[in-house]
Amino acid sequence: MSGGGSVGTAGGAGGGEPESSDSLRTFGAVVQALREHAGLGREEFGDLVGYSKHTVASVELGRRMPDPAFVENAEEALGNTGALRRSAPYLSRQPGIAAWFRQWARLEAVAISLYTYECRVVPGLLQTEAYARAVSLSVPPIPGEAQLEQRIAARLARQELLSTRREPPCNFSFIIEQAVLERYTGGEDVTRELLDHLMDLSERHWNVELQIMPLRSPVHAGLDGPLRLLETPEHRWFAYSEGQKNGRLISDLKEISVLHQRYAKLRSQALTPGDSRSLLERMRGAL
Repeated sequence: MSGGGSVGTAGGAGGGEPESSDSLRTFGAVVQALREHAGLGREEFGDLVGYSKHTVASVELGRRMPDPAFVENAEEALGNTGALRRSAPYLSRQPGIAAWFRQWARLEAVAISLYTYECRVVPGLLQTEAYARAVSLSVPPIPGEAQLEQRIAARLARQELLSTRREPPCNFSFIIEQAVLERYTGGEDVTRELLDHLMDLSERHWNVELQIMPLRSPVHAGLDGPLRLLETPEHRWFAYSEGQKNGRLISDLKEISVLHQRYAKLRSQALTPGDSRSLLERMRGAL
């Protein structure tokens, strides 16, 4: 199952850029050493890899997680030593995040647009603590207490991504199946709190658009399952597909184009944000 990662992933960076770590600083130092050995200034190197000199500086100083395109382009520009490509997978050893989700979490931390369609569970970025706990305890194998608390803490930390104080702030679009909310995961009290939380989020966060896909939808563009799309500060698009115990980062432009078409169709088929809020209010009143 997924909760913004999956039941076992739930974690993520909080804020516009991840906090610096030994692995990030080490990776950045290697990039800088290879760049200087090649006789390239930051601006010249940035032109070669397709990023600004400020982005290059952030990576070299360990303040920014490099996305996959940066790693690949830097490898080519700096002699294809393999050092960057081989070390990149070890940059996101965040507690509570499943291995297959780490690469997406790195991109998510700096995204300027993030679109999510979910038909299984409320996305992790929108979950309450009680809902996250109920989801984690629903799917075998049941975690131990320490693992459970780690998952929940990581999931709640990821919700800092919603902040409008990020620079630049991220534009969020969420489409959730009504059936997910009607399931009452965790019971009525948990669902009541969740509905209040969703309505509060949609009211307070001008950067969050929430739409509900109604129970009855004879034509539905999301029958192939959940999907996520994001845009990086360099206006590159990536997608993510997740299933049982696995996930796949998608960078192929043709695949991403298809998923964009599907998401656009889903937006037109779901209730408007205003009608979605009205539905949430009616559901809340019925509890």
